[in-house]
Amino acid sequence: MRELRFARHGSMAATVPDTASAAVASPRQGLMRISALKDRTEVLLALAAFGVFCGMVLGFAPHLIEPDDYAYRASIIAITHGHLLTLSAAQFQALQAELTRAGGGSGPGIDQWVQLPGGRWISEKDPGYPFLAAPFQLAGLIRLAPLFYGALGCLGLFFGARRWLGRSGGAVAVGLFCFSGAALLFAWRDYMPTFTEAALIAAATGALLWAALAAEASARRRTWVGLLAFLALEAAVFVRYTDIVVLGCAVVAVVAAWRWRVARLPAAAVGWWLGSVALFGAGVAVFNAVVYGGPLKSGYQPGEITFSLGAIPSNLRYLPAHLISAMPMLVLGLGTLACIAWRRMRLDGADDARRDFAVALSLAASWFSVWGLYAAYTWTAAPGLATLQAARFYVPAIGAISLLGAWLVARLPRDLPRHVPRRASLAALTSAAVVAAMFGLGVWSFNGMRAFRLVEHTASSGHAAKPGKPGGGMQRTGSGGER
Repeated sequence: MRELRFARHGSMAATVPDTASAAVASPRQGLMRISALKDRTEVLLALAAFGVFCGMVLGFAPHLIEPDDYAYRASIIAITHGHLLTLSAAQFQALQAELTRAGGGSGPGIDQWVQLPGGRWISEKDPGYPFLAAPFQLAGLIRLAPLFYGALGCLGLFFGARRWLGRSGGAVAVGLFCFSGAALLFAWRDYMPTFTEAALIAAATGALLWAALAAEASARRRTWVGLLAFLALEAAVFVRYTDIVVLGCAVVAVVAAWRWRVARLPAAAVGWWLGSVALFGAGVAVFNAVVYGGPLKSGYQPGEITFSLGAIPSNLRYLPAHLISAMPMLVLGLGTLACIAWRRMRLDGADDARRDFAVALSLAASWFSVWGLYAAYTWTAAPGLATLQAARFYVPAIGAISLLGAWLVARLPRDLPRHVPRRASLAALTSAAVVAAMFGLGVWSFNGMRAFRLVEHTASSGHAAKPGKPGGGMQRTGSGGER
């Protein structure tokens, strides 16, 4: 009996800790389930934002608006015909006739192409986008080309913002990125590279932000994510050479973070990333030398694209209204910079304040490097331009602006005093209201810009440009127009 009683007591004693553990584990599992539900909700909200974006873009039939559309379309279709870079005079004439017939006999067919000294023809535009879009054209899915790269941009922004801002930051950043009028417009213009380069930069910015802040991840994983980010930045530069200012800012930010141990970056990772940039620079120099005749040359004739400090006052006079209309979240981005600078001065010793300041400084450098460069662009320094013409040079910064705006929308409401009733619900409601307002403004801006028609094309007669004499200087289809 004693043994039996002992066995029973022992059994009971053995079950006490299990019962206590279950009692403790139950609330913990409940919290884990709630956390997982919130994570799924954030992912679903980001997917919903991108889905609405795709629906808006695909809901309207596209058309060619400016000479640039015709130039890029010709390059993309030429690649699908097996002509990767240049066309002979006969091939140029045949493609011109084909594209003119496709347009019902109206429009220039091909525009803004130049004849090289050897007699062959090439687009004066930077060569990267046709190679990125040609597979979609070949499959008959050209409208999905900007959306595919837009998905990459949203993916990078989601994980970068979530790592920086915590839960809800990713969905807010994706919403701000997708719901600007500029993003909607240039994703709708499937033959234009503007949204694709912006999406590549956004993907790279978010991925680099994740790689810098994910200290708990393995060095190998951070290295690969950062390398993919730099490859995306390099692709964006190949699409538009002026994006090199963004690539330069990324290099400076990485070196500074590693040198000053701000992000505890692995030295091997930094070496791989900078090595990729060096190889890319050498490759572009060789490409330009072979195709255009010099490492720093392009398809544009000397003096055709000009920047001047004297253009800055005029651009500052005419452009702000266009930029606010096309990218209203810039107001949120500027508000974030002001708030983070104030918190940095007020909470000088806080780790969060220092981290936010370092990230905001890097994002602001990327943003203002693009906008500062084009503030000196002489072509926009005149009245009379439509918003889509003036704003498109500034679109590559929308990824950085969206990340900064997400800080103000997602982080600031959470900093409300603890005694505020239903603080979490109020923060979520505020974030949803701001993103919804951005969506409304974006749709309004998109519809306004979509109705724009350029009266005169650079080759408005619709006839093919006559080939110049072989061995002569560059000859160009048409004259004037947007660059």
